[in-house]
Amino acid sequence: MYTLLSGLYKYVFQKDEYCILILGLDNAGKTTFLEQSKTRFSKNYKGMSLSKITTTVGLNIGTVDVGKARLMFWDLGGQEELQSLWDKNVDSPGLWLSHWCPKPRESISQKALLLCMCPTRPHSPGLWQYYAECHGVIYVIDSTDEDRLSESKQAFEKMVMSEALDGVPILVLANKQDVETCLSIPDIKTAFSDCTSKIGRRDCLTQACSALTGKGVREGIEWMVKCVVRNVHRPPRQRDIT
Repeated sequence: MYTLLSGLYKYVFQKDEYCILILGLDNAGKTTFLEQSKTRFSKNYKGMSLSKITTTVGLNIGTVDVGKARLMFWDLGGQEELQSLWDKNVDSPGLWLSHWCPKPRESISQKALLLCMCPTRPHSPGLWQYYAECHGVIYVIDSTDEDRLSESKQAFEKMVMSEALDGVPILVLANKQDVETCLSIPDIKTAFSDCTSKIGRRDCLTQACSALTGKGVREGIEWMVKCVVRNVHRPPRQRDIT
């Protein structure tokens, strides 16, 4: 009887939780994509005005539920000085988010993020390593900024070569496709062609997207869910539904 009730409880009240990193250069549209994702998958969510979104100088977080899967997004700042933190260890997020940020589900400042990295600060019971603990990566490219495409490729190449991300599915979003002068998907694939061999046999998709209008957002999230669910090398975390 206990086994039956326990199984019923897990079926009704628990979801498989997957951590998804949203990476890319600053101003690529990562936070706008996160807001659109929460708007489309979270009932009654009243998001911030997209016109008021500014450059992230720390990180933004959010969760969406897609069927039995819960995606926890970590939108990391893309400035050059913050890219070095993408694959670093920091204290357990649940602890330092509540300690440093009055609204932990919204944003963390660069100052708070760096304080969390400070070796003089007491360590919590565990370490959080973004790359090692994530189940998938969404890499956002500003397809209207041809001048920084090479810089974006370098950041992508450095990220994808990390051993900690081995086997992790990667969704490459060619954002701002609503702008007439944007680079096409073939243009971006050509620019990133040198990275193909480094991607390996993992799931990887390059998709057109407009985070501002929402085009391609749902399709990208649904593709990511399918990939993380079937990736047996990184099992999900189970969390009670709250």
